[in-house]
Amino acid sequence: MNRLLIIAAGILLVSCGGNNDSENQNKDSLVLEPLEFYGNTQGTTFSVICNDRIDITSEEIEITLRNFDLALSAYIPNSIITQLNEAPAGTFEYKDSFNYFNRCYILSKEMWQLSGGTFDPTVYPLVDGWGFMKDIENVPDSATVDSLRALVGFSDGVNFTFSAKTDTAGNVYPDSRIIKHNARAKLDFNAIAQGIAVDVIAELLETRGAKNYFVEIGGEIRVKGVNSEGRVWTIGIDKPVENSTAEERELQEIIQVSDRSVATSGSYRKFYEKDGIKYSHTIDPKTGNPVQHSLLSATVVAENCGIADALATAFMVMGPDKSIRFIEEHPDLKIDVYLIFNNDKGRLETFFTPGFGEIIVE
Repeated sequence: MNRLLIIAAGILLVSCGGNNDSENQNKDSLVLEPLEFYGNTQGTTFSVICNDRIDITSEEIEITLRNFDLALSAYIPNSIITQLNEAPAGTFEYKDSFNYFNRCYILSKEMWQLSGGTFDPTVYPLVDGWGFMKDIENVPDSATVDSLRALVGFSDGVNFTFSAKTDTAGNVYPDSRIIKHNARAKLDFNAIAQGIAVDVIAELLETRGAKNYFVEIGGEIRVKGVNSEGRVWTIGIDKPVENSTAEERELQEIIQVSDRSVATSGSYRKFYEKDGIKYSHTIDPKTGNPVQHSLLSATVVAENCGIADALATAFMVMGPDKSIRFIEEHPDLKIDVYLIFNNDKGRLETFFTPGFGEIIVE
């Protein structure tokens, strides 16, 4: 097996043989030298591979991602989300020329409702208060957590009211507005923005005629068709091992996917430790505290990457039992899921849907 590209967030693109019947479906259209683009965006890296004869440049991809950041990056002072977060209470008017911010807000509201509030972009004050956006000397006490929880809530009219204008077809106009009801309330789209950015780049490729591609941003992936060898895309899922380097990473599973998106969220690398206690970066919006259950990693395979990204985060909040119940109650979502958790004996255990079992490489 030859590792082609190391991917962040628990996913690795690998090269190995495949036995999928559809692996040669688009082989005749492949080029000898695939188009490959790599760079940085949203505080992480991106990779784009296209195996078709299409007219696209690295500059076009970088400009698209730059425009996306200008809408949704909390690290850019003049982005829409930064301006909204720093704005006082009242009406915030903005121009969303490419419909990136509005698209993210609308899908986030859908995921918030679907997940019963376990996915909640208004969790920003808690994430910040627990020290996951800045260093803190002491963990917050219960009184501080309770005060921050008062800033959490994605229902219209609680902290924000979204009132973007739409046309008769339901398309959102660039000129939009949000009513901010609490000056201290802030939004954090980190758990969905990278997935949506992957979808945006994939859609850009498809407008140019791409039928065989791989798009990855910060470990969130969307693939279509086949790789340069004419086989369906092969992706490795990391075994949850703390503090492992890229060279030391072990694969939990290898899967083969096409025309799907894959997103993984995990707690085994993202945490800090104070006074011998580990604090997970995953915050439960309902309790205001870092989660303490046994789920270590959640991988979601879905049609688009924004949904996969959001649900992977929601499952990390729910924990294994509630996640499994959610999956069983929502067959309409047509998702496949792979969960890694510690059992009551402290040993790694897995759960995966039947569909996920079908894409695992033996």
